[in-house]
Amino acid sequence: MTTVRLTCAQALVRFLAHQFTERDGERRRLITACWGIFGHGNVAGLGQALLQAGPDGPDGMPFLQGRNEQAMVHAAVGHARHSGRLSTHAVTTSIGPGATNLVTGAALATVNHLPVLLLPGDVFATRPAEPVLQQLEAPWAGDLTVNDALRPVCRYFDRVWRPEMLIDAALRAVRVLTDPVDTGAVTLALPQDVQVEAYDWPTAFFADRIWPIRRPGPDEGELARAVALIRAARRPLLVAGGGVHHSAAEPALAAFAEASGIPVAETQSGKGSLPWDHPAQLGAIGHTGTGAANAVAERADLVIGVGTRWTDFTTASATLFADPDVRFVSLNIAAPDAHKLAGSALVADARSGLDQLTTALAGHRVPDEHRAAYTRAARRWRQVVDEALRAPDGAVRPTQIQLLGVLAETLTDRDVLVNAAGSLPGDLHRLWRARDRRQYHVEYGYSCMGYEIPAALGVRLADPGREVFALVGDGTYLMMSSELVTAVQEGIKIIVVLVQNHGYASIGGLSTAVGGEGYGTAYRFRAPDGRYTGAPLPVDLGANMASLGLDVLRADTVDELRQALRAARAARRPTAVHVETAPPDPAAPAPTAWWDVPVAEVATREAARRARERYQRAKRAQRRHL
Repeated sequence: MTTVRLTCAQALVRFLAHQFTERDGERRRLITACWGIFGHGNVAGLGQALLQAGPDGPDGMPFLQGRNEQAMVHAAVGHARHSGRLSTHAVTTSIGPGATNLVTGAALATVNHLPVLLLPGDVFATRPAEPVLQQLEAPWAGDLTVNDALRPVCRYFDRVWRPEMLIDAALRAVRVLTDPVDTGAVTLALPQDVQVEAYDWPTAFFADRIWPIRRPGPDEGELARAVALIRAARRPLLVAGGGVHHSAAEPALAAFAEASGIPVAETQSGKGSLPWDHPAQLGAIGHTGTGAANAVAERADLVIGVGTRWTDFTTASATLFADPDVRFVSLNIAAPDAHKLAGSALVADARSGLDQLTTALAGHRVPDEHRAAYTRAARRWRQVVDEALRAPDGAVRPTQIQLLGVLAETLTDRDVLVNAAGSLPGDLHRLWRARDRRQYHVEYGYSCMGYEIPAALGVRLADPGREVFALVGDGTYLMMSSELVTAVQEGIKIIVVLVQNHGYASIGGLSTAVGGEGYGTAYRFRAPDGRYTGAPLPVDLGANMASLGLDVLRADTVDELRQALRAARAARRPTAVHVETAPPDPAAPAPTAWWDVPVAEVATREAARRARERYQRAKRAQRRHL
């Protein structure tokens, strides 16, 4: 057996450079770059290994310097999502706070079934002098470190106590990263002394290794039961989730809808599964859904889920599907999701399952009256959207929805819009018209403030030929804007559209709805009564972005916004558009379905008492699907 002598860190970098995915004849390198912030826990190990490997050649690994560990994970996740989970990034940190900063990003990756490899430094395996700098001692467990906080938010965790352990650990890690069911965040914790220790590695460990992305088909019995339910249904509805995109099943979904006449509604992560103007397209479903999709869902006697986790936003907290005899078919590659809502499970890859359903249902069409009803509903809703997104000309300050209308005018079919938290995801889900399967990039599984800017970097790195717009509110910006410096440093052109509304506007609205009266949600000075109801804070986030190196365009009116967005899209370097929006239009389309946010059962304030009465009325419609 031939060997090569390398440190553990050098061996890991070389191993990762030779891992590939393959699906439908397309082969990609799995780990295309490594993000990092160096400290004493990784600088001499992985830092030296990355320097030695360099960015080029078969053993090379491009390096990206981050500013915040959580943000680096978000960038890797954005890259993985846009790459269809065929490629991702690694992230290395030091021990202590650098490592614990990974936890939120790891949770986001795992919730969304998106692969990312985390490589935090760890304490000394040999324990020559404890505690080392930034070590948290656990008197009851000598082998416990802060990196163990990553265990519950990762799909695989291992700590490499000896160099030779890396062979097994690395292979297990990549197996999880490339598994369409198990994928999510993966952690290999690397003690700092082990990183620099040399070992004679088998050269076979560094051979090119191809990990096929499997497309399992459905069980014959499960398929037959699903087909029987679909044939018997009079008012079926299909709900497309993120699994449609992960499987690249959009053409298969279109073929199924066109052959059967079954209408399609979309979850947040499934948006764009069908073109917005497809005859079967009803748009968003659930709490942030369209009037058309929710009306059809309320009457549906069969709901077919494809690649959806059936979150509370999708089911309107178990109030949306109101037919007393409604049944469910769940096509999902993950068995736990396929068995939700007591549905008839169809455990399979989304594309494989849809293809076989289409074949098995050959000649079957929904009743004409069902197709006519959902077609009318879709037509009415499109008229509502036309009116809502129409922004007036002239010196008028835009509302947030009018901002989306101007964005829709500006973006081309291939441009990407990234968002994650606040009130924007609801407006986008309900009103945005996705013109490409990769255009709508809204992270709403974890709905993490701060995702947008780093994720936009990851998208642009995955697909440099697309313009990428990061749509952020002032609250999100203040939480995590640090990677703008990375965009400037690396020359990664993204467009930041910063919506200034002076606070946590989304939660302010929710607070008002549940009797909280907007308490603690506005960015204002304290008033004499101690509440934040004074004058707005004198912050200038546009000036802040300029200080970080961006070109900043300010827009105070609809006309200025149009000009600024066009100029930003045409720019050649990172650019921001700063816009202060007008208060929401009371006539704008509102949610048509409920969301269960519990309200205080007893309260002294009248607003909370009224909210509790509304809550109790709405909760009566909640049901368990059995």
